[in-house]
Amino acid sequence: MDGYVSHYTNKLDAKGRVSIPAPFRAVLVRDGFDGLYVHPSLDQEALDCGGHALLREIDGLLSGLSPYSEERDLFSTALIGTSEILKVDSEGRTILTETLKNYAGVTGEVTFVGHGHKFQIWEPGRFRAHLEEARSRVRDLRRQLSARHAAPEAPPLRSHGARE
Repeated sequence: MDGYVSHYTNKLDAKGRVSIPAPFRAVLVRDGFDGLYVHPSLDQEALDCGGHALLREIDGLLSGLSPYSEERDLFSTALIGTSEILKVDSEGRTILTETLKNYAGVTGEVTFVGHGHKFQIWEPGRFRAHLEEARSRVRDLRRQLSARHAAPEAPPLRSHGARE
């Protein structure tokens, strides 16, 4: 897979740097993005991160909206206007700005969470709570989908040779 998978928790060092997990760094290298593109998540107290794949998704969303529409302006402001491009050093570390740390509630540790085309950075306690909620909601959704796709009840089978 060429995307971000799994989750990892790393500490910020004394200088405020955090190591991006090696599997995530490998995806960034294959993606060819110089640095790390980061913006506050639209619906979580987390940070959305990635490279060209994330930027292509944002561009695709924006290109589907009318050039001078309010919707395009709002999405552009939220996804591009609040973004930052962080440097990644030769050892795979980056420094989160105070603005980004404050948004995500990050202090001493961060959890990196893969989402395929992007990854998120979470404060570990917030991620654990989010993961439990996600699992609960997915179980509910699965039950709903199962109920919708359940096979209709088949009529009882008749045995061969039975007379009516």
